[in-house]
Amino acid sequence: MTLEGGLRILLADDHAVLRAGLRRLFESAGARVVGEAETGEQACRLHAELQPQVLVMDLSMPGMGGIEALRRVRQREAGARVVILSMHESATFATQALRAGALGYVAKSAVADELIEAVRQAAQGRVFVSAAIAQRMASSRSLPAADPATQLSSREFEIFRLLAEGHALDAIAARLYLSSKTVANHQTLIKQKLGVTTPIELVRLAIQHGVVTG
Repeated sequence: MTLEGGLRILLADDHAVLRAGLRRLFESAGARVVGEAETGEQACRLHAELQPQVLVMDLSMPGMGGIEALRRVRQREAGARVVILSMHESATFATQALRAGALGYVAKSAVADELIEAVRQAAQGRVFVSAAIAQRMASSRSLPAADPATQLSSREFEIFRLLAEGHALDAIAARLYLSSKTVANHQTLIKQKLGVTTPIELVRLAIQHGVVTG
């Protein structure tokens, strides 16, 4: 499977070995990798500098992370074409990524052809979700109304994820370049939207929906 016309791709993942493998994959398919980022901050900066046709990005990176980086890239350039390549195979993450503006969502466990197809479709402005993720998204339609994928904005979801992982408010504020007061306000709103009152309930809900592991 090939990519037409020397497609210009930016890679964002904090694992150098994976980036090297992705570079070989895309270049063997006829694309050109114009840059590599290790953090969400670098992804935002390089996307603005290099203007790739497609950004292939992980969600779990140091710093602000992929969802927030995706939100900021799209905020700066509404037509940005982003494919998420993630270890998270839950429908919740995929739904959030697509709602934040991603055109593709592929699990890292997927076959190479699915990733190449996702990039091809994204370059043409079309959405592609790998088969396994699409099945989970279809099944998730029967989940309770408290599903964080449907109740939270992309920023709220990222704060929800970090809270569920046990990060303090000040640490979350530093990662997302927000004030502690802003994060605290988001925390209150998140609890209201999800119908939880305690940290334990918040973590239990995150585990239920595959946002964190138990």
